[in-house]
Amino acid sequence: MTDTELPALRLKRGEDRRLRAGHLWVFSNEIDVKHTPLDAFAPGDPVTIEDAQGHALGTGYVNPHSLICARLLSRDRQHPWGPSLLVHRLKVALSLRERLYASPYYRLVHGEGDGLPGLVVDRYGEVLSVQVTTAGIERQLDALLAALDKVVRPATVLLRNDTAIRELEGLERYVRAAQGEPPADIEVEEGGRHFVAPLASGQKTGWFYDQRDNRDRLADFVAGARVLDVFSYVGAWGVRAALSGAREALCVDESQTALDYAARNAALNGVDDRVATRRGDAFEVLRELREAGERFDVVILDPPAFIKRRKDQRAGEQAYRRLNQAGMQLLDRDGFLISCSCSYHLPRDTLVAQMQQAARHLDRELQVLVQGYQSADHPMHPAIPETAYLKVVYGRVHR
Repeated sequence: MTDTELPALRLKRGEDRRLRAGHLWVFSNEIDVKHTPLDAFAPGDPVTIEDAQGHALGTGYVNPHSLICARLLSRDRQHPWGPSLLVHRLKVALSLRERLYASPYYRLVHGEGDGLPGLVVDRYGEVLSVQVTTAGIERQLDALLAALDKVVRPATVLLRNDTAIRELEGLERYVRAAQGEPPADIEVEEGGRHFVAPLASGQKTGWFYDQRDNRDRLADFVAGARVLDVFSYVGAWGVRAALSGAREALCVDESQTALDYAARNAALNGVDDRVATRRGDAFEVLRELREAGERFDVVILDPPAFIKRRKDQRAGEQAYRRLNQAGMQLLDRDGFLISCSCSYHLPRDTLVAQMQQAARHLDRELQVLVQGYQSADHPMHPAIPETAYLKVVYGRVHR
């Protein structure tokens, strides 16, 4: 099918500027509903997106019930959105990862960053964890699975379609095997070491590959140090700190299952004598450690997103400040704070500002040493700021 055979979705006058600049999203208030009524479409319908004069901008898919009501996937008239384009984009994504990584452990598809909005695929050797978040990709699910089989040849594919964002697209939430028998655990290779994490019951798609490059920097900061890893999940930061020479690492998480995996990962890598775990709410544990007079040389804060919507902005910023202040209060007189945020709505400069305010409140000085981003298998789209979501600040805090 060519783009001329697809139904048209026409934009209002002037609403094509963002798309021509490279963006991929179309909002519902940008549609010329007189020419192309949104109620004429079903969720996931493939469309040709046109400017106000009827000139084709490209092809993609539509969801009339979503605020982001369309996404542009192809600007090439000869290669419209469909199964063959899926195969092509997967091949392009795979070629990048194979150049970057010697082993097949990485995020294979990162949504808009790989030209496939609504799709995330994490690869764990022969196991794929797939998350679909839009009706347009859901409509192409059979074609997607066929394309993954053609390009990657996985033994197992698990659909981790249990994220709340699917509800914004009118999609049900579920987890099911699409191919093979998913294992309870996935094996991960990072930094030349091996780890395990839960697959179907784990957070997001199982492992946080986006922090790989930032964890690689730990060796410069943790030799001989006592390290606190807060929101540790399965202990990636804490275990890698021990592997990088930390004399002790304490992993804190409210999930006992996550901490059990952290202990397994410590044992798997021969550092279980230097890695301990503590279960509890992060803020409560930080308070208890402070009251007990505990001190650490390095504190790592890697929380879930405190700001998921704009209405959460003020409360979220205050939460980041409180967290960073609590972390600083546990640092020795001259220590390192590694502070992370995966909230897109928290600008990088604001995270630094919250850290600075916390330091001044404690009458301490903050030096920003290194700033990190998501790893290279999570490519950022230069026209879509939302794809640059991860902020990591390595700071020195001293009196």
